Amino acid sequence: MILAGDVGGTKTALALFEVRRRALAVVREGVLPSQGFAALADAIRQFLADGPSTSIDAACVGVAGPVIDGRCAATNLPWVVDEAALAECVSTRRVKLVNDLEATGHGILGLKPSALATLQAGARRKATMALIAAGTGLGEVLLVWDGRRHRVVGSEGGHTDFAPRTELETELLRFLRREFGRVSYERIVSGPGLYNIYRFLLATGGAPEAEWIRSRMEAGDPSAVVGEAALDNRDPRAVQALDLFVSIYGAEAGNLALKALAVGGIFVGGGIAPKIRPKLEDGTFVTAFRDKGRMGEMMASIPVHLVLEPRTALLGAAAVARSLLSGSAPKPRGAQATP
Repeated sequence: MILAGDVGGTKTALALFEVRRRALAVVREGVLPSQGFAALADAIRQFLADGPSTSIDAACVGVAGPVIDGRCAATNLPWVVDEAALAECVSTRRVKLVNDLEATGHGILGLKPSALATLQAGARRKATMALIAAGTGLGEVLLVWDGRRHRVVGSEGGHTDFAPRTELETELLRFLRREFGRVSYERIVSGPGLYNIYRFLLATGGAPEAEWIRSRMEAGDPSAVVGEAALDNRDPRAVQALDLFVSIYGAEAGNLALKALAVGGIFVGGGIAPKIRPKLEDGTFVTAFRDKGRMGEMMASIPVHLVLEPRTALLGAAAVARSLLSGSAPKPRGAQATP
């Protein structure tokens, strides 16, 4: 039995898989609120206790944060996770801790075409690809072509410095700098980032904030309210916020493609993208993606796909765990994590 996990700042998805005829089959899965647990081990124990007793042969968990020497301090959670603690929790030495976007990268390599929507057709090439995904944070990962296959290489590119392209974006940078000091792309291209853009536009003047949108924000997720109001064309400020969000998202996706020379394709993943699919498909994203001066022609030749499969990271973690079943069991890295 394989245990796979996808840990985000908002939720933790866990699943048990069996290998059947060389394919992975889901036995049981569940989603738990990340903030409801003091540590990853607690969430895993709860998940396992909710079903029949089972023996785990291998496990892989993707965590939102940098994984170094088998250890990760989660970016948007008060959790410290390491492979040694994970191995003790599931009673097997065949464990692997990876960045959540690395897990998603492994999952993308196994997706069917029906799990993708094309934003830009481009030209098909066997070459390096890359993934960018906005959710609670902004993740980026490389899928490096080595001449035979793609190798998943993690990064923390979402934390690079935000580079404004217009006067409006320069004002946005100044607004956020007063609050945060340093401003990364993640401060803008993420769930909280969409609300940051909306707050900036509200602070710059214009019509007073509508009472209905203020009330809905107070009762729920402000960024989700902004996105829904924009897609329904119910609030001009929300429409402008989402337009700016998607344009900056496309620009940073283009930056990633340039840095990685990812002419094989760019994948847009994460929880936000499918929810704003109509906006991603209206040309705003691709226009910003291509707008790279002398590199514009090359950018227009790069395929850009929207990832529709919500369990891509979980499937990728399961694929990594499955690879651990062959060969001798590795020694888990990291010191025992404390809750």
